[in-house]
Amino acid sequence: MRHGLGLFLASALVVAAPGRAAEPAIPKEQRDAAREITPERLRAHIRFLASDLLEGRGPATRGDRLAEAYIQAQLEALGLAPGAPEGGFIQKVPLVAIRPSFAGPAVFRSERGVVQGTPGENLVASSGVQAPEARVDDAEVVFVGYGIQAPEYRWDDYKDADLRGKVLLVMNNDPEGSPSEPDLFAGKTRLRYGRWDYKYAMAGSKGAAAAIVIHTTPSAGYPWQVVTSSWSGELFELPDDGTPRVKVKAWATEELARAIAALGGKDLDQLRAAAEERSFRPVPLGVKMSFAIANAISRKESGNVIGILRGSDPVRANEAVLYTAHHDHFGAKPGAKPGAELIYHGALDNASGVAAILSVARAFASLPARPARSIVFAFVAGEEQGLLGSQWLAAHPPFPAGRIAADINVDGIGWFGRTRDLSMIGLGKSSIDDDVRALAALQGRTVTPDPFPDRGTFYRSDQYSLAQVGVPAAYLRGGTDVIGKPEGFGREEQERFVRDDYHQPSDSIRESWDLSGAVEDVQLDFYLGCRLADAAGMPRWKSGDEFEPARRKALAALAK
Repeated sequence: MRHGLGLFLASALVVAAPGRAAEPAIPKEQRDAAREITPERLRAHIRFLASDLLEGRGPATRGDRLAEAYIQAQLEALGLAPGAPEGGFIQKVPLVAIRPSFAGPAVFRSERGVVQGTPGENLVASSGVQAPEARVDDAEVVFVGYGIQAPEYRWDDYKDADLRGKVLLVMNNDPEGSPSEPDLFAGKTRLRYGRWDYKYAMAGSKGAAAAIVIHTTPSAGYPWQVVTSSWSGELFELPDDGTPRVKVKAWATEELARAIAALGGKDLDQLRAAAEERSFRPVPLGVKMSFAIANAISRKESGNVIGILRGSDPVRANEAVLYTAHHDHFGAKPGAKPGAELIYHGALDNASGVAAILSVARAFASLPARPARSIVFAFVAGEEQGLLGSQWLAAHPPFPAGRIAADINVDGIGWFGRTRDLSMIGLGKSSIDDDVRALAALQGRTVTPDPFPDRGTFYRSDQYSLAQVGVPAAYLRGGTDVIGKPEGFGREEQERFVRDDYHQPSDSIRESWDLSGAVEDVQLDFYLGCRLADAAGMPRWKSGDEFEPARRKALAALAK
């Protein structure tokens, strides 16, 4: 089948893969509705949401409220019902705003001398506590390797070390296995153990005073400039729930980490090599750290914008297919010149995702008959601050988690034309794989796994919050095999975006974008929702998947 023609085939046609039953083509009414998804409409939504007028949509800002008002107006115009559990379209998300200031650098001392970590240069630091001050005085620095405890892999970097009150110097990412154990931590695929938020949480559970993650571009998946832009200015958290925390959360450049290790008479490369082995034990460096952060604390509020299309089936209408996209970005931050401001427009990340889900909502609203299950559209807040809005949504959902069939999440769309493939982040984790492959085949495309598995993308976007309460996830991204372009073009474009524009003011709308591929991707998101909404059964995590227990718990809660 020639690429793209599957969208326009008569509904009587079928597609069969070798060894599988024939798949019915997409019904005519769905294909007609999918024509509501156009490059012009995608571009128009992005143009407004990423405009200077919205000032980068920083949480709890005027631009944030404008984005919420715009999304609500669009949902109301489509005739969707308010979906916030407390009523209305806006689910309020309480935030604690923390604006740190530093009296001086972080000072590392030993008998060999002094090394300084300068915030904004070779160190990025923030408060781990919601208090006026976060202070560490002469706390011992301990290298803890990857800082991972994973019983299923028989891995424990902490062993029985007493780390209370210590500063933990920790590697980013997780081990990649060895020739004898190639599947250890899924090889080059980053798991949740490789995420910075896991490192800080583990350090807090050990009673540590601070944790410093060592940045390298390969281990992080993005350059140092992303760390400095993402962790500067006012930062946001959900209200403290009593979980143990470190006082200071920090990132260090590789050069600073190397200097700290040398201050303790250690070689960083040798420490990291030792940390690849199961036998690794925490290594005290004989270095003391002192650092203080003064915090301006305030209570603020953002919102998840939620609309619902009620299902038509008397029973299955009490179940839902959920769509998510985050509406926030980093707002405006001071520029290099006094009084200057830089707007972080967040066009691809994630005005484009909002545009995609608004377009999907329009397609659903144009169907002549509603699907069996309800469809929920949730535009969530605070993703860039640590998935805050989706965490709040997962804890306070409009439908019980056990009744949510799936979360279809969009965090960025393709901008460089049509592709022969479609990337599914988290491919292999749930039964939704089969649905996505079937629909992609009808578009004449193949489904490929995450092209950058080492970046841990599944754990970096909003579907992760829903997965943690058991909801199966579909996180689809544009492919990299671009029609009419040289081999490798799509991958190079995605790498260029991460290198030059990701979490930078330059992520702005461009007239040169070719959104024809994005249209096909978003249409597939729509078809997938239709398919899951009308299916007799619910999707499931595959046996042994990390989120399968959460799904069982969510289903069990329905029986109480």
